[in-house]
Amino acid sequence: MLSTLEVITTVLVGLMVGVELSVAFVMNPILNALPEDSAQLGQAHGGRMLGALMPIWYIGSLVLVTLWAIAGWQHDGVGLVVTAGALLLLSVIMSILLLVPINNRNKTWTPDNRPADWKQQLDRWNRYHYVRVAVIIAAFTLLVTALT
Repeated sequence: MLSTLEVITTVLVGLMVGVELSVAFVMNPILNALPEDSAQLGQAHGGRMLGALMPIWYIGSLVLVTLWAIAGWQHDGVGLVVTAGALLLLSVIMSILLLVPINNRNKTWTPDNRPADWKQQLDRWNRYHYVRVAVIIAAFTLLVTALT
């Protein structure tokens, strides 16, 4: 049972890392290369779509890591799992405090109602996102290491 939980958790966190890396290094550069109105509309749509999915994924990953730590408390590598859980908790806190407020504004913007500083706000979101990606990569790395 514990082995199944370990594998499912690691795969789900790994997929989350892949999606977030894709946002940072594939989707955002593609959207930023589009003409201004298209770029902003694409960002808003992405914010709506991923803004609905990612909270479930982040919280779900944190719950699974917590279950792994509890179930594997007497096993080797539990310290790595607990540290990974702390990093995932940090990523959730970062999301709530730093990224979600910007995303909540961005997903309602259109070319007609966006603020004058919309690009600066999205640049700020991207900087926070890069840090969050580094945090979840570290968590994923610890989970993979705990498996060995």
